[in-house]
Amino acid sequence: MRFDVITLFPELFSPFLESGVTRRAYQSGQVEVRLWNPRDHAEGNYRRVDDRPFGGGPGMVMMAEPLSRCLAAIRADRAEAADAEAPLVLFSPIGERLNHGAVECWSASSGAILLCGRYEGVDQRFIDAFVTAQISMGDFVLSGGEIPAMALLDAVARLQPGVLNDEGSHQLDSFNPALDGLLDSPHYTRPEEWNGRAVPAELLSGHHAQIERWRREQSLRITAAHRPELLESAREKGALSKADEALLAKLPKLL
Repeated sequence: MRFDVITLFPELFSPFLESGVTRRAYQSGQVEVRLWNPRDHAEGNYRRVDDRPFGGGPGMVMMAEPLSRCLAAIRADRAEAADAEAPLVLFSPIGERLNHGAVECWSASSGAILLCGRYEGVDQRFIDAFVTAQISMGDFVLSGGEIPAMALLDAVARLQPGVLNDEGSHQLDSFNPALDGLLDSPHYTRPEEWNGRAVPAELLSGHHAQIERWRREQSLRITAAHRPELLESAREKGALSKADEALLAKLPKLL
């Protein structure tokens, strides 16, 4: 799959693409990432890509024309690979919040064009003309779309075959269907005791069924305490067993 990233700061992506386990996805070409700077498509000596907003107010707005030229260059380049019609994604507060289900869909797609906004935002006329999807990372504002773009790329890359050391590692991530969309259980490693705190006996028992039941119970407890709406979603899907419901019934009710 191929992701083209429109960014005024392509240098931010170099260490990201070369570090960590997900670099395997980029180096192997499973997830191809190409960086495009709108300044390369702007006019004038200063290669201006932003201007003051009509109506006044603070900050600057990214101009439509340099972005349009940049997008046209990307479309032409992708056309050579017979994939010119990839969706254009803008990271924006009004977009749908990114979740595991959306990441799975993107990981199974042929890719997209990611627009990293800056300043006060992007000229709405460009958005209306070209943007096909908007994504939000949550109810907060960042200085640009580069961090959300990296988050999406990282989440997609780690789902690709062979990227993680253990093929089934991501299957037990929080929110994964293998966990019925619940939060993951706690994890422990050596030593068996640290600062007077011991590893739960169930994990040391060697009894696989007991270990799996402990992990399920911890997943239910943690989800009930921190993300109870995920339990309701799992319940609606019929994913909670009688044993699950019995455990949840014993938990103290949250106010």
